[in-house]
Amino acid sequence: MNHLHLSENIIRMRRMRRLTQEELADFLGVTKAAVSKWENGVSQS
Repeated sequence: MNHLHLSENIIRMRRMRRLTQEELADFLGVTKAAVSKWENGVSQS
């Protein structure tokens, strides 16, 4: 069974687009800390 790993997908897609966490955060209108938490699996909201 395939499992959706949100944190892995965020990291993979961000790196494919050569974005920093801060650049992604600015684009999404969230803080860099939020992106970091998503990527570390600490928070998914």
